[in-house]
Amino acid sequence: MAGDGADGKGQGADKAAIARQFIEAIPFSRALQMRLDEIGDGVAVISMPWDARLVGDPRTGVIHGGAVSALMDTCGGAAVMSHPEALAGTATIDLRIDYMRPAQPGQRITARASCYHVTRSVAFVRAEAWDDDRSRPVAAATGAFTVARAAQGEGTP
Repeated sequence: MAGDGADGKGQGADKAAIARQFIEAIPFSRALQMRLDEIGDGVAVISMPWDARLVGDPRTGVIHGGAVSALMDTCGGAAVMSHPEALAGTATIDLRIDYMRPAQPGQRITARASCYHVTRSVAFVRAEAWDDDRSRPVAAATGAFTVARAAQGEGTP
């Protein structure tokens, strides 16, 4: 996993494991068949397959924007959960998504989020989603998420 260090042990590995378990336990994420592809040090990559049940326009077969936003939101939360300065718990405060083009029907959609700044109570995230053509993003997002911190001397829950 990215950012876990050479031995894959320590707090980074623990936080990544917690984030992975959290994502896999969310019924909504399972319903969308989200897969955690990478996690560590404030970065997460999550993907989901195209599914006919998620199509927003039956004429075109294009996946609904709500499914894309759910993927980006989940990915942003995972990035926060894996950040060295935040604990596992987080919630979305604000998420702005710019839809740049429809995802191609039948293609897997991947999102990558990076938690780039953490304050005492808020974490800031940038994310991007793409289908098979990564050079042409489907959507870009910026978001703010709550942050929980451990008391001095406490470890990650």
